[in-house]
Amino acid sequence: MLKALLFDLDGTISDTNSVHRLAWVEMLEPYGYDVDWDFYRENITGRIATDVVADLSPDLSPEEVQEIAEAKEANFRERAGTLKPFPGLLELIETGRKKGMGISLVTNAPKENVFTVLRVLGLEDAFEPVILAEEVGVGKPDPAPYNAALKALGVSAGEAVAFEDSPSGIASSVAAGIPTVGIASTQESEELEEPGVELIVRDFTDRKLIALIKGH
Repeated sequence: MLKALLFDLDGTISDTNSVHRLAWVEMLEPYGYDVDWDFYRENITGRIATDVVADLSPDLSPEEVQEIAEAKEANFRERAGTLKPFPGLLELIETGRKKGMGISLVTNAPKENVFTVLRVLGLEDAFEPVILAEEVGVGKPDPAPYNAALKALGVSAGEAVAFEDSPSGIASSVAAGIPTVGIASTQESEELEEPGVELIVRDFTDRKLIALIKGH
């Protein structure tokens, strides 16, 4: 029996990646990087900002990496006011609530970003618990954030479904043993299939998704 719905944040509940990419364009242009969509998908999506900066500019000190990452996230928050929930998300959350399911958010995003996005989307009270990788101590693709969500909700992996838009996020939820739905908002479907998803959809209105939820 399905007891919990676990959602990633960026690119899963809203098209935040379009906003993140613009912030990265501004941050990385001085370092000679052209952050087009291919570059973004290959090097950035689903990853923690400090890891991205450190990998792309290995000569920077840890303090410089942190400073650039924080500036990028502040840039993102300034741009986030236009975000909207993906179609069908609010209805799915409401359906889950009515069925008594746990509704959790599991994300690598920094805390300030998370609550900025949830406020813009009108979802401040939608998720309990909110699992932050920075508080768990390790981020996706490690399964620890999803394991923390399962523990907090008191459910087994087989009693949950996770929603993820990136290969690293899917790797995390699948490693935790959770059946996972890939949201093809940024990545091509083939990129999401490899880590082992149950289903790939464009948004939460897909009939196959609704059937999957009802079938659990």
